[in-house]
Amino acid sequence: MTETLNPYPKPIIVIGMGEMAGVFARGFLRAGIPVYPLTRGMNMAAVAQQVPHPQLVLVATGEADLQAVLQSLPASWHSVVGLLQNELLPADWQQHGLHDATVMSVWFEKKPGQDFKVIVPSPVFGSQATLLEQALDTLGIPVQVLNTPDDLLFELVRKNLYILTSNIAGLKVGGNVGQLWAEQRDLAQAIAEEVYHIQTALCGQSLDFNALLQAMSTAFAGDPEHKCMGRSAPARLARALQQADQFNLALATLRSIQANVKVDSSLSGKR
Repeated sequence: MTETLNPYPKPIIVIGMGEMAGVFARGFLRAGIPVYPLTRGMNMAAVAQQVPHPQLVLVATGEADLQAVLQSLPASWHSVVGLLQNELLPADWQQHGLHDATVMSVWFEKKPGQDFKVIVPSPVFGSQATLLEQALDTLGIPVQVLNTPDDLLFELVRKNLYILTSNIAGLKVGGNVGQLWAEQRDLAQAIAEEVYHIQTALCGQSLDFNALLQAMSTAFAGDPEHKCMGRSAPARLARALQQADQFNLALATLRSIQANVKVDSSLSGKR
């Protein structure tokens, strides 16, 4: 008797369907994988009953919604979770018992009305890393599959260093990351070192700061026109200092910026 094979791959659940999720969904569909979108207001438990064993559950919500989503995640999905948020560290998912998460440090942008823009290859680690690599390859987006959890930690801290250093520096000097690195390198390095101390305190281990600084500068060079200060910059600085307070970190540069810089949205376009 000939065994009948199911010709259709298991679907992928995408939680949140914003700009970034749309890029991933397009890649999955081009790779021939069905996508089941889970939008705000839909019942996650009910969807899990219909699709109990997807290939991947990609959580594509913003950072502010991540913890609530992970707290509510059905148990049958725990082993196939994928994450792509900014400012991630392992404790963010491990506190929910998600020890097999596939995590990508996303290094491409997607803004409304524009197609994606690649800065540097996006590193990814986890059981579904190859799946993400194959999907994004259909769009021409480069992905680097990592070998170890330590490699992932380095890449997550690198991304956090890039975001926080550029955003916080932007509150003081505005401009773009190319100008920041060429004209305000002492300020950028001072901020980066203080952000590094916060990151290592949060993850509970030291990393190679010089290697991280070099990796951050490589990302700066990947898109030198990228504006330093986004809308989230003030909140990122406030959150960083709240984290610093947890570990009694002085961080004179960050505290000086918070105390002395009046946030002006026009700074994002100034040198």
